[in-house]
Amino acid sequence: MDEMIYSVHEVAKMLHSSPNYVYKLIDNGFLPAIKLGSVKILKSTLIKFLMENEGKDLSDINNIKKIEISSLVKSNG
Repeated sequence: MDEMIYSVHEVAKMLHSSPNYVYKLIDNGFLPAIKLGSVKILKSTLIKFLMENEGKDLSDINNIKKIEISSLVKSNG
């Protein structure tokens, strides 16, 4: 059976991020979570979060903006 609930560390690993960043997303209301002993994120919530934020730059959650390909090319080229 697929996992239905993930820990913060599992979500961080899936997002190639840090647990601290996942906690920031939760604290700022971007990623809803529940507490069952420790903080957990539902699989359906994570999928919804990813779909709703596709195309956005969430590097700085206080300054979310649309991803612009021209800026990606400049920083990688």
